[in-house]
Amino acid sequence: MAQLRAIAQSSSAIFGPDKGLLRFDGKGSARRCTLGARSSIFNGFPVAPNNVRLASSSSGVSGNKGIRAALSTATGAGTRGKLNKVVLAYSGGLDTSVIVPWLRENYGCEVVCFTADVGQGLKELEGLEEKAKASGACQLVVRDLKEEFVRDYIYPCLRAGALYERKYLLGTSMARPVIAKAMVDVAKEVGADAVSHGCTGKGNDQVRFELTFFALNPELKVVAPWREWDIQGREDAIEYAKKHNVPVPVTKKSIYSRDRNLWHLSHEGDVLEDPAQEPKKDMYMMSVDPEDAPDKPEYLEIGIVAGTPISVNGEMLSPASLLAELNEIGGRHGIGRIDLVENRLVGMKSRGVYETPGGTILFAAVRELESLTLDREAMQHKDLLALKYAELVYAGKWFDPLREAMDAYMTKITETTTGSVTLKLYKGSVTATSRKSPFSLYNQDISSFESGSIYNQADAAGFIRLYGLPTRVRAMLEKGF
Repeated sequence: MAQLRAIAQSSSAIFGPDKGLLRFDGKGSARRCTLGARSSIFNGFPVAPNNVRLASSSSGVSGNKGIRAALSTATGAGTRGKLNKVVLAYSGGLDTSVIVPWLRENYGCEVVCFTADVGQGLKELEGLEEKAKASGACQLVVRDLKEEFVRDYIYPCLRAGALYERKYLLGTSMARPVIAKAMVDVAKEVGADAVSHGCTGKGNDQVRFELTFFALNPELKVVAPWREWDIQGREDAIEYAKKHNVPVPVTKKSIYSRDRNLWHLSHEGDVLEDPAQEPKKDMYMMSVDPEDAPDKPEYLEIGIVAGTPISVNGEMLSPASLLAELNEIGGRHGIGRIDLVENRLVGMKSRGVYETPGGTILFAAVRELESLTLDREAMQHKDLLALKYAELVYAGKWFDPLREAMDAYMTKITETTTGSVTLKLYKGSVTATSRKSPFSLYNQDISSFESGSIYNQADAAGFIRLYGLPTRVRAMLEKGF
C-alpha cells in the first residue's frame, strides 16, 4: 500500500499522455519505467494500431472471382455519381461483401476494405483477405486496435462510471469511435475521398460512425448503402451477390444479431424481440449459466491507480491482457449477464442481452474503491456527471468537446482513487470483501462507536438543531406558533 501511495504521489497525472508508469512487453507482463517520462503509461507496450497489413491488389484469389465481381470499372462514374476511392468498414459477412460491388457499380470507385480487431476473436478474422478480393475490393487493411480500445476508450468510461439507462456498460458504443477513427486514418493513408459502413437506418451505430467521421475529417464523403439501396433483406442481398459473381459467405446464418469485442458480447433478435420471453440458455457464449457455475467462490484482487486498473492478483498487465484475463475468470462464474430494454438514439425501444464478465468485475472494483477515496459531495457530483457522460458516449459524441471536458474532470476527481479491491465471485454475483487505499478518507477512530478524541458525540446536538432549523420553522408556521 505504501508503494501505491508513492506511485500516485509521484505524479498528478499518472495516466496522462505525458507521464509514464509501466512498460509492457508483448506478452502482457510489465516492468517499471521512470515516472514522469514523456510517454503514455502503456507506450512501452507494442500497441497494434501502428501495425497495418495491406493486401495488395495483385494477390491471388481463388477462381479469380474478385476480378469478375465488379462489372463496372473504377474509371467512370457510377449510377449515383463518382467517387475516387472508398474505405469500407468490412466484416466479411453477407452485407459488407455485397456493399463492395454495390459501391463500385453506383459510384465507380475503388474500394478499400478495412477491418478492425477490437477483440471479436480470431475466427472472425479468418479468410477476410480472400473474401474482400472475391467481392471486388482492391485491397484489405487490417489493424489491431485492442490495446488502444481498452486504454483510450474503455478505461475512460470505467473511470467515469459511465452506465447507460442503469444497466448498459456501453460495449458497442465505445467500440464504434475507435473503429471510425482508424477508418479516417486509413482514408488519409490510401488517398480515399469517402468512407462507408454497413449500419442500418434504424440503429445507433450509423450515428456513432458518422459523428466520428464529421469530427475528425469533415471533408470525407459518407456512403451508407442501407439508406440508399433497394436491398430489403438477406434474400435480396444473396440475389445481388449472385448477379455480380460475389461468392456468398457459406457460414450459417445466426438467428441472433450479435456484436462482439473485448469488452462485451451483445445479442438481439429472435425471441429477444418479445420482452416477455426469457432468453434461451444456449444463446450465451462468453459466460456459463450462474446455476452451472462452480459451487466454490473465487477471490481476486484488482489493483487500481488513479481510477484505472493495472493488475490482477498482483500481476501487472496491459489493458487488453487484463480485460481478457477477467473475461475468462468472470465468464466461468456466470458474471455480467444483463437483459435490457433500452431507448435507442433514433427514438425506438429495443431489447438486447449483454455479456460483460470482465467489465462487470472492473466496474464493481472501481466503485468500491471510490467509497474510500471520494467524499459525499464529490461522489454525488461524479455520479450526476456520469449519467451525462454515458449519454454522450451512447449517442456517438466521443469526440465532442463536452465529453472531452468531462473526461478532464473525471481524471482530476479520481486522482486519489488508488489502491486495491478484493472481490468474491460466486454464481453470477460480485461482492467486495476488502478495500484498501493509501488515500482512504475512512478513519477508524472517528467511525468507531467507542469514544474518540477527534469526534465528540455531544457536538451532534448543536449540529442537528442547526441542520433541522428549516424543518422546525416550517412546522411552527403550520401549527401557528
